[in-house]
Amino acid sequence: MKVSDSLTLKKSNCKNCYKCIRHCPVKSIRFSGNQAHIIGNECILCGNCFVVCPQNAKEIVDGTEKVSVLLQSGDPVIVSLAPSFIANYEGVGISAIRCALKKLGFYDVEETAIGATIVKREYDRMLKEDNRDIIISSCCHSVNLLIQKHFPELLRYLADVVSPMQAHCMDIKRRIPNAKTVFIGPCVSKKDEADHYEGIVDAVLTYEELSEWLKKENIELETETDNLEQSRARLFPTTGGILKTMKKDAVDYTYLAIDGVENCIAALHDIEDGRLHQCFIEMSACIGSCIGGPVMEKRRHNPVSNYIAVEKYAGSKDFETTQPDAVRLKKYFESIEQKCSMPSEYDIAQILNQMGKFSAEQELNCGSCGYNTCREKAIAIFQGKAEISMCLPFLKDKAESFSETIVKNTPNALIVLNERLEVQQINKAALELFNLRYASDIMGDQVVRILDPLVFMKVNQSGRGIYNERVYLAEYKRYVEQTVVPDKESRMLICIMRDVTNEEYERKRKEEIGRKTVEVADKVVDKQMRIVQEIASLLGETAAETKIALSKLKESITDE
Repeated sequence: MKVSDSLTLKKSNCKNCYKCIRHCPVKSIRFSGNQAHIIGNECILCGNCFVVCPQNAKEIVDGTEKVSVLLQSGDPVIVSLAPSFIANYEGVGISAIRCALKKLGFYDVEETAIGATIVKREYDRMLKEDNRDIIISSCCHSVNLLIQKHFPELLRYLADVVSPMQAHCMDIKRRIPNAKTVFIGPCVSKKDEADHYEGIVDAVLTYEELSEWLKKENIELETETDNLEQSRARLFPTTGGILKTMKKDAVDYTYLAIDGVENCIAALHDIEDGRLHQCFIEMSACIGSCIGGPVMEKRRHNPVSNYIAVEKYAGSKDFETTQPDAVRLKKYFESIEQKCSMPSEYDIAQILNQMGKFSAEQELNCGSCGYNTCREKAIAIFQGKAEISMCLPFLKDKAESFSETIVKNTPNALIVLNERLEVQQINKAALELFNLRYASDIMGDQVVRILDPLVFMKVNQSGRGIYNERVYLAEYKRYVEQTVVPDKESRMLICIMRDVTNEEYERKRKEEIGRKTVEVADKVVDKQMRIVQEIASLLGETAAETKIALSKLKESITDE
């Protein structure tokens, strides 16, 4: 069976929030490189990931263009309209839908409930004639995929009958030569069913795609309903709707209706364990059945009013239709192989250790990663579907441990205050700085007990930090280089103080030495200047006396 591309992922939108894996009932989503990837051979196309994704990262492949090509082919294109339409388009009956779709170019519009009538008759026949122990309805393609991919050993219990969509489209093609068929409904998986079983349904549209198309062409649906008594199969899209249309006259059979993938899985486990026998089980992947489909205009979920709309619209008798031979309604379901191998107990233990789980008590099973248990997560990691970093408690503990190591071992004093200037955190270096023995001595108290609050009030009011401000803490006889910054997200003030007392004293000591050096230098210069002046004075006197003596000597020689 080929892997469908009916549901795709917009990687640019994925924010790695794990919401899709948390809501995926079969965990068919792989995370790699902080991106979600759909695992084709495990996905059952229930559409949960599409509905819950907050970033619209999951996309349903649009079939509008394909249908437009069919309309241009010249062949009659007939719509098979799912019976849940009355819940999606409030107060709009089949006649109004037919009128609107003919404006788009469709040849005609019929109700898929006609095919549902054919299918439910075949179920009644199987129960009476085929002597089967358990029969599981095969109307829901997501349920079929669930069994094919995850419970292949139970395929023998899956009713080998075409779906109402297929039965109706086969009937249309029998009645109308060269007809092309388009199914319109609330289901993602029907796109895959049409693609896989070729030649029956030529294209599939969702209600959202139809609504967008009508809006684009400015076609409005008229509020108009009909009261057709031969329309009991319109009940099919509700939980138990199949059972309500069946005769249920097979002897000794129990009839059950189960909705929601988790409930279906639980029932399948019961069958595996041999706890169920002689029963017909109507299974629907969606809670509330088809009226709870993923594309009932995507996020429209009104189970009560939707049920009432369908129940009021349904008649009390069957559609008038020709019942084909049982052979023509046969459908073969093959098992779809799972490629993932299972780890050994040793492998699981090793992965759990890497996640910081060294004992059963440390396995919180909180489900934040999307898996129900830490053990399931470990298996997914082994299979390449998950990453160790997806564990929120693991990341939290790791981050806290890392932060705590930094805070505890930094030589700088660290204080964290709330908006009321109450101490919320204080590290060892700060305790030593403020001569405190224990953090509890100050935790929760006003910072004014240990520090002047003025700087904190200033930062709190302005919203602007103060960086590397040198202040003297007179009470502690300490000089600190202080930084106070606001954290707007947590509404906290963070104060970091670097003790620079020794630096300050060293700076002052050097200044004092420099000052004294300058004084000594000044004294030496003054003294030298005095000596120079004295020498100059002596030299001047000696020169004068010499001059006088020489003058007298000259005069005496001249006289002679």
